[in-house]
Amino acid sequence: MQIDVDERDLRARARAALDDGFLRGAVGFTVDRLRGAKARSTEALGDWEAWRERGREIRAHTLQHLDFYLEQFARAATTAGAHVHFARSAEEAQSALLRIVREKSARRVVKSKSMLSEELSVNHVLERAGVKVVETDLGEWIVQLARETPSHLILPAIHKPRAKIQALFEAQAGEPLSPDTATLAGFARGRLRQEFIAADLGITGCNFAVADTGSVVLFTNEGNGRMVSTLPKTQVVVMGLERIVPSFEELSIMANLLPRSATGQKLTTYMNVITGPRRAGEADGPTELYVIVVDNGRSRVLGDREFRDVLSCIRCGACLNVCPVYRHVGGHAYGSVYSGPIGAVLSPLLDPSGAHSELANASTLCGACFEACPVKIPLHDHLVQLRRRNVEAGLTAPAEQLAFRVYGWLFSSPFWFGILGRLARFLERWLGYRHSQRLASRVPVLADWLRFRAMPRSPERAFRDSRREKGS
Repeated sequence: MQIDVDERDLRARARAALDDGFLRGAVGFTVDRLRGAKARSTEALGDWEAWRERGREIRAHTLQHLDFYLEQFARAATTAGAHVHFARSAEEAQSALLRIVREKSARRVVKSKSMLSEELSVNHVLERAGVKVVETDLGEWIVQLARETPSHLILPAIHKPRAKIQALFEAQAGEPLSPDTATLAGFARGRLRQEFIAADLGITGCNFAVADTGSVVLFTNEGNGRMVSTLPKTQVVVMGLERIVPSFEELSIMANLLPRSATGQKLTTYMNVITGPRRAGEADGPTELYVIVVDNGRSRVLGDREFRDVLSCIRCGACLNVCPVYRHVGGHAYGSVYSGPIGAVLSPLLDPSGAHSELANASTLCGACFEACPVKIPLHDHLVQLRRRNVEAGLTAPAEQLAFRVYGWLFSSPFWFGILGRLARFLERWLGYRHSQRLASRVPVLADWLRFRAMPRSPERAFRDSRREKGS
């Protein structure tokens, strides 16, 4: 279920998720399967580390020369017949989209899965303008019907039990439906087919854009992206400005890295390469193609050398599938469009208002996300850097700030460090280990930490005392 709590209260969202037994079971089961499939497919590819390093090099080079490649893409796409618009903000992107919709008198819109469109609140913007919008990815359609947001980058409805999906579809059908997968999938297929045929305009995202040809590349597993980009007369692509690759040579590397990291597939089921609108003699495709290249904070991140490589992300979701935090709370607990380790880093960077600053603490810093990332983004390091910035900006709780000042003062003094050690050993012997733990758990600063952890037992003798006796 969607977690209905204050969107800025990370602790409340996490508690709500932890209380949802189905969510934790479904997320854990699914990410285990994805992680296993990835391990098998990457092993079959050969030297996976070499592939990762090549992916990192491609993304780093592209970001370093992004201005050149964006200009090259815009020229090539325009030459191919597309209309390219650059939007500095979400509001500008929304306005550009609304202008196209109104110019084409579009009343029915179909969408292929796009996290950027979620970031831009495309559905809400169009619905307020009186336009019917239908998500055509099965998982996205489910969460749209439930008036929820995706809870995973590639599996939007990972958190929904079958019974609730059945109820959502029955409400659409106006009659009872069998709960078996074939029936539910068949109903969705039939209903969405009607939407494809009736749509005036299609909206897609963009997995990659090829700079030297002006091509837009879509990766999908259900074929809905192909339907959205071929049946409506007008197609609008919303594309983050970082989605560029220089040429098809680099795209071939990404075509191996993305599906293997995302779902463990050797190749994605459908890879559409769209270069301009339909030409004379072609059987399908839009008669007009628009590409909205969106900044919305990305150029600011690009200019920050400490975090620039976050824009290397190819949205595979591999970091979510290995994250112990995501595994237990799912995506909605993050309170942001982007969840998991990448969301904990990207969301505060795209929105510097401080609304998502607490996400930097939603991590164990275990480093599993870096090991899983196909382009080697050091997300665990970035989380530490974000925590440092939060402290420098005064965004941490006053009690936490005071606690660490006291900690720094005490632990930087050999004298007081020794006194604290002796006091801890005395209390443990006097009260017993269990009672000393109970006493420590009543200290405000330690209480939350000790709810899920145990303090280590004190040694019989301090290391310093042993060294002093040996004359060292």
